[in-house]
Amino acid sequence: MDAFKLLTRSTKLKSATTQSSTLPSTGKAANPQLFRGAAAEKLEKGSGKKRKRAHAADDEAVVNEDALNLDFFSQGRSSIPKSSDAATTKGSGAPAGQEGASESDSDADDEPMDEVQRRTILNAHKIKVTDMRDLEELAPAQVQSEEPKKKKKRKQQEEAEKQQPQTLSKKEQKKARRLFPQPLVSFKELRSKYKISRRLAENIAEQGFTVPTEVQLGSLPLLLGNSAVPGGSSDSTSATEPDLLVVAPTGSGKTLSFMIPVINKIVRHHHTHPEERGIFAVVVAPTKELASQIVNEGRKLALGTGVKVTLMKKGMRVVERENEDEDVLDESNSESSESESDERTPNNKNKGPVPITKSDILVSTPLQLVNALSDNKTKPLATLPLVRNLVLDEADVLLDPLFRDQTLDIWRSCTHPELRASLWSATMGSSIEDMAKTTIKERKLSLPQTKSYPLLRLVVGLKDSAIPNIKHKLVYAATEQGKLLGLRQLIHPTAATTSDVRLRPPFLIFTQTIPRAIALHSELLYDIPPEAGGSARIAVLHSDLSDTQRSDIMKGFRKGEIWILVTTDLLARGVDFRGINGVVNYDIPNSPAVYVHRVGRTGRAGREGGVAVTYYTKEDIPYVKSIANIIDVSEKLRGENGERSVQKWLLDALPDLSKKNKKELKKHGVKARQTGLKGATDEKEQRRTRISTKSGFDRRKEYNKKMMIAASQKKTQARKNGADSDSAGDDDDEDGWNGLDD
Repeated sequence: MDAFKLLTRSTKLKSATTQSSTLPSTGKAANPQLFRGAAAEKLEKGSGKKRKRAHAADDEAVVNEDALNLDFFSQGRSSIPKSSDAATTKGSGAPAGQEGASESDSDADDEPMDEVQRRTILNAHKIKVTDMRDLEELAPAQVQSEEPKKKKKRKQQEEAEKQQPQTLSKKEQKKARRLFPQPLVSFKELRSKYKISRRLAENIAEQGFTVPTEVQLGSLPLLLGNSAVPGGSSDSTSATEPDLLVVAPTGSGKTLSFMIPVINKIVRHHHTHPEERGIFAVVVAPTKELASQIVNEGRKLALGTGVKVTLMKKGMRVVERENEDEDVLDESNSESSESESDERTPNNKNKGPVPITKSDILVSTPLQLVNALSDNKTKPLATLPLVRNLVLDEADVLLDPLFRDQTLDIWRSCTHPELRASLWSATMGSSIEDMAKTTIKERKLSLPQTKSYPLLRLVVGLKDSAIPNIKHKLVYAATEQGKLLGLRQLIHPTAATTSDVRLRPPFLIFTQTIPRAIALHSELLYDIPPEAGGSARIAVLHSDLSDTQRSDIMKGFRKGEIWILVTTDLLARGVDFRGINGVVNYDIPNSPAVYVHRVGRTGRAGREGGVAVTYYTKEDIPYVKSIANIIDVSEKLRGENGERSVQKWLLDALPDLSKKNKKELKKHGVKARQTGLKGATDEKEQRRTRISTKSGFDRRKEYNKKMMIAASQKKTQARKNGADSDSAGDDDDEDGWNGLDD
């Protein structure tokens, strides 16, 4: 019996369990879109009704589909008609094929939206498309793409342009660069309007994708061929595919946005050039976990299309070099001459020529691919002449100083004249955009046969902001012990008020360094009772673990066997855990961008109810203001007038951080939590920031015990070494010089 319920049965207190139905772990979101306006809904429904009257059945199907999407806002899915539900879930059978055929016939003559309709939909979804090229390149492209006007108006405009100076103001430049491409209203339009592969369209339908997210709504028409691109044609098969920079919120479906066009392009190439095989697309990701996830999603989409998606692994060959067989023979001969033949026989087989990887799409981390192209940096960088698409996922990290040289080497190795590059991230600074523009220009100069393509930027929502569909909480804990107590209170909530933060598993805990992650894991190891699974429910993941261990932990967390995962920023980017209920920043992130990516592990694809809790101590106060600003902007985007996590007085009281300190924080984190510090004051700081609830006496007792054991082992080893040296000395005396014989 619950004593609290018994004592408060006559009150009007709200039950604390009423919000459990809105958690991200309860299932798929009703609508994956983060921004959706009433005007956009009317236009999207109206665009579905612009059909020829001869196809009344198709009109009814489109209206039913829109009604189905709107029914997602009802109390449950029981209100959705079974017939429409079955129509949306079937994707691979004969009815789906017939439906796709009828749609392709009826939608082929669809009237395109005018600029006012496109502008309304894109603005309602907070999508902004900008041409990033120089104004000199931009002017001729716009002239070609403009519709023919009357002669009088054209002459008047030309005379006015001659009289006015050529320089444009910043406002006029922004207006000239702004584009309003055709939006994607439904995934069914991929087959009807853009003529993607039938099997690819069926794979998309089988996974349950019906309503595109904002980034898919804006980017898929551009990458699949859109007449709104400057210099492009109206035919989708021959339209210009641009180089693209995409900045979209976390969990908005960026992987699907770049994999669908790449797979469709390779399928078309296989049909037109069946004899040409090789690597046609390269996807680069900063971590192995993200690369593995991209491969899994790509294989689901490419099922039955003949497109092979491969994860780059150590020892794989991706290019064929000249005189490689001779080098292998020389190595095997030298090895056989150095050692016994019986021992070297299996190694010679392993060191023989490894077959070249047969793949259409190669997904890799930067270092592994560079090592494969340069034979572990022992040979000049090889080229990838067939690659037509280069995708940089989490581009701001890949072009950061840590990965920049490797990423640019991969970019330069793709020598095909029709190479298209696309950069994707939730945070992208102006320096990354400038670097992308510079690299494209340098590549065009170094490869004269390279064609020029539009360079577009697509931004969803506010640039470099956190998703608005999760609840942010900034908690002052004063000390490390306070953070540990606050975290334990999250795991074992005892408060009865509904205003307190409640975080149900599964959730992630982020720390600044690997030693702190290990220490926090050992501290929380026995906080979960044995009845609930005990210590098996909590795990730690970091880069010092082997690939097998990391893979097993990821599988256990996805299956629900692990409830709490303590990690570093290794999992901060790109990794998609759709059912995570929350994120705990036990240590504050090194930059605002890292905060955006950390909290983006929850609230994926529009799921509501996610919680992001950030603890900060006295040492963190100088660095918290940037995070507080992001939380404030996110709550304003959410549009709720309730109590805010960050008050105005707190924003005014927190100190600003200088550029120098920002760079230092981004490189090394908070100084008090850095490992390997020396000096008396730093030792005090380390004691103050240690993650432990043990007293100093207990820690000193454990330390003395460890030292005693280590000293005993050292003495035993010294005795053994002394005995061995004495016996060796006796042997030397027997075999040594014993003087002259008489």
